[in-house]
Amino acid sequence: MPQDIDVEEMSPPIVPEIEPVYVHKGKASYYADFFHGRTTASGERFSQNRLTAASRRLPLGSRVTVTNADNGRSVEVVINDRGPYVKGRVIDLSRKAARELGMIEDGVVDVRVEARPSDQPSRSLRQRLERMVASLYPNRDSAPERPVTVAERPDPDLGGSELGAAELGAAE
Repeated sequence: MPQDIDVEEMSPPIVPEIEPVYVHKGKASYYADFFHGRTTASGERFSQNRLTAASRRLPLGSRVTVTNADNGRSVEVVINDRGPYVKGRVIDLSRKAARELGMIEDGVVDVRVEARPSDQPSRSLRQRLERMVASLYPNRDSAPERPVTVAERPDPDLGGSELGAAELGAAE
């Protein structure tokens, strides 16, 4: 005998809203000891013993997760400086962050940098990252389901990298 199907069971599943994420792929390096103690773009003194990093485009004070593509290890860092200024590199890390990623021996590794608005310490940083993602995907809100928004396009300043660096021209 055929079973009766309850109409409520046929309703579409509830899909939670997925937060947009700004993703940056490319190469990471770490600061030389020469920079230890020098003033960063944020005005603080650089320390090899803190979990910090330099990015050309992400807002100063942003919290980001950096994942080593070779071994899957991740670390959360705070952007407190500008750089790197080497083609294909998307982030410069403190020695402590590089050690946590297991990249001290290699010096330069492929990484994925993720910035989530909800991870930011202030409303202004959350809003700034949301605007960065929205400028890359202006029609995102018109979709029935909001996908994870990933910003991956060649860096216009560097001519792109083999992985595709997500960069915006927003000034600090």
